[in-house]
Amino acid sequence: MAKKKNIVEKKPEPKLSRFEERLERLEELGDMIRKSDIPLDDAIKAFEEGIVLARSLEKDLEKIESRIEILMNGAEAGTGSEDDEKPELGLFGDEC
Repeated sequence: MAKKKNIVEKKPEPKLSRFEERLERLEELGDMIRKSDIPLDDAIKAFEEGIVLARSLEKDLEKIESRIEILMNGAEAGTGSEDDEKPELGLFGDEC
């Protein structure tokens, strides 16, 4: 009996560091799973990898949201002087 070719390429699992790279990989996995001719075992492996990626992306999004909140609210948490409360970039005030 001939062995079926694996549709999901078994690459050495590189540490995908960039958010964009991991998101792109997740999209690739989603596309693979949607194909009707993918063997069940391959679909399950792709799904498992996708779950891991989705969870790591979710954690990163939570960190990003936290950083944004700190940046946006950082002025409010300052020492109380008016100079500490205004962003230096002038993006939110009347200054140019």
